[in-house]
Amino acid sequence: MTFRNLVYLVASASFAGFAVAQAPKTAQQFLAEPTVQAAMAAIVANEPHFLDEEARLTEIPAPPFHETVRGLELRRLFTAAGLKNVRIDETGNVLGDRPGTAPHPHLVIAAHLDTVFPEGTDVHVKRNGTVMTAPGIGDDGRGLASMLALIAAVQQAKIVTTGSLTFVANVGEEGLGDSRGAKALFEKTLKGQIDEFISIDGTRSSSVVSTGVGSYRYRVTFTGPGGHSYGAFGIGNPIHAMGRAIDHISQMEVPEKPKTTYNVGVVGGGTSVNSVPFESWFEFDERSADVASLDAVDAKFKAAVKAGVEEENAFRKDKGKITVKIVSLGIRPAGQTPVDAPIIQAAKASVEALQLGKFETSASSTDSNVPMHLGIPSMTMGGGGSGKGAHALDESFDSTDSYKGVQNLLLTTLILLQ
Repeated sequence: MTFRNLVYLVASASFAGFAVAQAPKTAQQFLAEPTVQAAMAAIVANEPHFLDEEARLTEIPAPPFHETVRGLELRRLFTAAGLKNVRIDETGNVLGDRPGTAPHPHLVIAAHLDTVFPEGTDVHVKRNGTVMTAPGIGDDGRGLASMLALIAAVQQAKIVTTGSLTFVANVGEEGLGDSRGAKALFEKTLKGQIDEFISIDGTRSSSVVSTGVGSYRYRVTFTGPGGHSYGAFGIGNPIHAMGRAIDHISQMEVPEKPKTTYNVGVVGGGTSVNSVPFESWFEFDERSADVASLDAVDAKFKAAVKAGVEEENAFRKDKGKITVKIVSLGIRPAGQTPVDAPIIQAAKASVEALQLGKFETSASSTDSNVPMHLGIPSMTMGGGGSGKGAHALDESFDSTDSYKGVQNLLLTTLILLQ
């Protein structure tokens, strides 16, 4: 039984027997309330400020595993906004609470601090009318700014919710960060305390991510004795074994539905053109929203690596035998929130009430993967505006009507916390 269903049963009971519970408010009823109207107006009025904040935060570098400086700034902003119990957990996540009249339902709203870009990347923001361009400006500079704008609106309008909120600026969403911030939230920092979870990632307001695409990532290292390219010719070559393995991988067949993918993304090894290498390696990524399909391609991948090594050793008659080691770089679990779940229906009701367009659900890999896999109602929402070129150096964000994304976050939150 979910927490929300339990609350309904308790609210329906009385000493005289069972009474009819008060019906939850609709999106339109919330929009008619003066405090909500004040919050919606505040979002519009505050948007220029939070667009400036989006640019300012984007210019604080937050490369993988180095989110500390940006995190400290979010801690300052959470404190200045009046959140309670502002703290940084052991993993580097920044948390701030906004208690309701009851501890539950407890909704966590998060945006990630990190970017995919390495140290030294030029993150200066260029502006041209409504368009801002910089690495990370949308992913997830917009998410952080939208979360701050939401906090400001509920504080300014003095909105009271039944359920409680925790806002999180989390680490480790991108790349080899392996969702370490989200995993820490659910496995340690707030373990057993979260009833529902929203990640703010991307920009589009009319759709939500309800399916979490899982991924397994590996580093595969081939080793051999190495030697001179002329004098030691004929011994096993790690790069040749790697090439054979990659050739087998390239021919793996995977289902189109559910969509399942794989990719050899990085390769390396060797010391010079006239040396048989003693080591080579590649990094591999495989993805699917379906756990069975993901496990199936995983088995094919490992068989392909084994075949590549065996073929090289057999061809060289085991002279200078090649060995291989497969090391996991991370596992992002797959999961799904049913489209008829209350959290998805709350977003749908908000999108329709605010007339943001046709409501849609989609599949992606975000921080919501972690709670989805655990069966906790979760989704990822856009922060408003529109974006292009995520993970590219020329990533851009267009702020036209971007305030509508924050309004959508507000209305969805109110529906969930009643």
